[in-house]
Amino acid sequence: MKIMREVAVAAPVAGCLWGFLDFVWIKYLPFPVGGLGNSVAAWAVAAFLFAYGTRWTLLRGIVAAVVMLVVAVPSYYVAAALIQDDAWSNAVSTVAFAWMGLAVVAGVLFGAGGVVARTPGRLRLAALALPAAVLLAEMAVDLGRFGDPNYRTGEIWSYAVVLAVLAVVVTVVVAKTWRDRVIASACAVPLSAAGHLLMITTAFGPG
Repeated sequence: MKIMREVAVAAPVAGCLWGFLDFVWIKYLPFPVGGLGNSVAAWAVAAFLFAYGTRWTLLRGIVAAVVMLVVAVPSYYVAAALIQDDAWSNAVSTVAFAWMGLAVVAGVLFGAGGVVARTPGRLRLAALALPAAVLLAEMAVDLGRFGDPNYRTGEIWSYAVVLAVLAVVVTVVVAKTWRDRVIASACAVPLSAAGHLLMITTAFGPG
């Protein structure tokens, strides 16, 4: 019961903070670093790290990650309304609910990944690769925009570098030994290919 109370409190609070700070990040930090605020991968990594940093069971970690990301969506729009006078109704719009649906999917996958990554077992190293994999998948989507007149070449390159650096940093942080870091990095490559295929079949692909 104590753990469930922790989840019930920590997940919504984390979601409110993440959504609010995400908007502030986008609004006040320059591109390409500021672009991470609009990054699907960054939100997925946040869910992973939230579950990874706790001692909750698999089910509780998944629930907590889902709640965090779902709450973060309206929190983002509330921040936009408070800071730049956007419409409050955006928090309950069709777009917001679509993002909440995606938040559920990301929360399940990366919440589970965060728990498995700190649990001894055969899947631990593959789970450690998930943050880098999703960042590299988004980098591949970004690089696929070369030649699109809607995107500047310099911006594509700079954002790709930010994603690649973040992939390395998060792997170094979550993997505790250099052996684990090397193996997780190797696992991230095929996983990122799968993630890239998924992204380009959705609205997150090039264009």
